[in-house]
Amino acid sequence: MKSGTSFLQNALGHNKDLLAERGVLFPGPRWRAQVSGVRDVIATGGPGQPATAPDGPWQRLVEEINAWPGTAVVSMEFLAPRSEQKIAQIRAAFPDTTVEAVLTCRDLGRNIPAMWLEAVQNGGTTPWGQYLDSVRQRRSGDRVARNFWKHQGIPEIAARWTKGLGDDRLTLVTLPPKGADPDVLWRRFADAAGFDADGCDLAVRANPGIGLTSALVLLRLNQAYHEELGKMPPLYDTYVKHKLAKRGMVFRSKEEPRLGLDASWVVKAGESQIERLQRAGHRVVGDLFDLRPVPVKGIHADQVTQEEVLDATVAALARSLESWAESDRSHRRRRRTGEDA
Repeated sequence: MKSGTSFLQNALGHNKDLLAERGVLFPGPRWRAQVSGVRDVIATGGPGQPATAPDGPWQRLVEEINAWPGTAVVSMEFLAPRSEQKIAQIRAAFPDTTVEAVLTCRDLGRNIPAMWLEAVQNGGTTPWGQYLDSVRQRRSGDRVARNFWKHQGIPEIAARWTKGLGDDRLTLVTLPPKGADPDVLWRRFADAAGFDADGCDLAVRANPGIGLTSALVLLRLNQAYHEELGKMPPLYDTYVKHKLAKRGMVFRSKEEPRLGLDASWVVKAGESQIERLQRAGHRVVGDLFDLRPVPVKGIHADQVTQEEVLDATVAALARSLESWAESDRSHRRRRRTGEDA
């Protein structure tokens, strides 16, 4: 998670036909079919879980892959933190196929802020300072720490997949330092997955994050929902995460301050991950020292002024009203078309 996955998924989907000509399948009519399939296999077929439906999204994905004579690539970050039992279940779905795992990974210095911003967009209510403390302390029973390290404990994730698939079936792909050309990550991933990266069109949609001030607006909104409802409201993902944040607030990100992180404990944690991965001897495409955290320029969330938060709130309100008006106009057009018909 937060390691170039959206870029890679968009590039794979955009170049699907070219890759197929080279013997590489990116299964499903759209990438969302892979999301549905992975969610299905996570929730079914394991101990204490309902059986996997023979005509469900996971089985459809499996059948398409097993019918393909060449390489197939499934890219979905929710696969990374799976248990040994679930990895065994996934492996068993492809009895006549060599199954390999490619784990993309980015340094903790960039990923801790990115994970907090993502958490806020998913309904998170934990302030930045408290989030940092949770990640650092790793207290037993701390939900925030557990969720973070579940997705960012690279040595643990790599160890489980190596045990499930074999010592020579896992490859780590490190993200290059900030500012590198996207082509670098693409070629590293293609090398790890074993396909020709030349000639692919990488002019694909990016997945930019929201700015710090907008994140603080969302944080307050989430806290208000939690206080009033005890949970996020229905359709939160549709209207808050996607329409408000990812299609609205994101356009203010260049105007807003950036969330920074420069702490010695982050460097120590990153160095520890590098040392453990070196000892494990995994195949690496890139450089493990790409995982050495460097200071992320920016400010602490507490340094954002109330005036800046108010400005971002007004902008969010304006965006919401604009989206509402667009939806209303579209509804009226559909009604007129229906009446005319």
